[in-house]
Amino acid sequence: MSDLVFGLDTFGDVPEDDSGVLVSHGRSIRQTVAEAVLADDLGVDVLALGEHHRPEYSVSTPETVLAGIATRTRRIRLSSGVTVLSSDDPVRVFQRFATLDALSEGRAEIILGRGSFTESFPLFGYDLADYDVLFEEKLDLFVRLLKEEPVTWKGTVRAPLDNAEVYPTTESGRLPTWVGVGGSPQSVVRTARHGLPLMIAIIGGAPTRFAPYIDLYERATAQFGTTAHPVAMHSPGFVADTDEEAREAHWPGYRVIRDRIGALRGWPSVRREEYEAEIAHGSMYVGSPETVARKIAAAVRTLQVGRFDLIYTSGSQSVSNRLRSVELYGTKVIPMVRDLLAG
Repeated sequence: MSDLVFGLDTFGDVPEDDSGVLVSHGRSIRQTVAEAVLADDLGVDVLALGEHHRPEYSVSTPETVLAGIATRTRRIRLSSGVTVLSSDDPVRVFQRFATLDALSEGRAEIILGRGSFTESFPLFGYDLADYDVLFEEKLDLFVRLLKEEPVTWKGTVRAPLDNAEVYPTTESGRLPTWVGVGGSPQSVVRTARHGLPLMIAIIGGAPTRFAPYIDLYERATAQFGTTAHPVAMHSPGFVADTDEEAREAHWPGYRVIRDRIGALRGWPSVRREEYEAEIAHGSMYVGSPETVARKIAAAVRTLQVGRFDLIYTSGSQSVSNRLRSVELYGTKVIPMVRDLLAG
């Protein structure tokens, strides 16, 4: 699978400086830009920034940060991961990413999703009772906008459009657009119906349990007569020079953010034994370059995906450790995975 695509994903988690103090949101955003520039220099294929509206994360408008990254990079593709379409306006989302596409000379893409966090709904005046219909209708409109032709559309969640033209258009004529799915069969079928590529968020448990979703996507596209694009996956992880260094650098920040979010969702505190088990048998790619590469290669073989994205930040890992993780992913992990799959 020499054409396998490798990405790095982050929500702009606020890191610690090397003295152990959390940095400001502003410095966190600039740090994310620096990591993107490094990833570009090292040949990583894609950088995806997720949208969040919580104090632990600095990126609330991925396309704004990506626009800054576009001016300092040459080849890396620039994506959201995800844009919460339900609480945004499809026309404005298209316009912002078409603008990013212009600034990056055709390197923009977008991953749309409903979002696993709900802070954006009350923030922007949306009712969580409309969670499903908001995404269904707005995705339908967005798919029509992708044709870059006058749009006539009517729904229940925004004003109708009558032969509306939306600018800027892209130079390629089509903005690459994925749908991010966390494991809902209905979401998989919806993605297939629209003929869009599928990005699966695999953040816990063995990757093999997601094989039925890939099969469902392929069967659904066949039934709808749409295109079955190569499926992508993204999972959390962290790379350091040794397995022990990676775990000790990753665990403290991961534990804090996991327990903080878990408390809101009724989860018990995470135990170190659970963390170690997830690394050994689940969907946590933490360790030395060889350890991480072997685990990625195994997941890619099992699921036959065309793209693997590593969510390389999870909590308040230090600035220097994050940069080292990006460096090792680009210089060692990616080449090792390619070699393993070729063999």
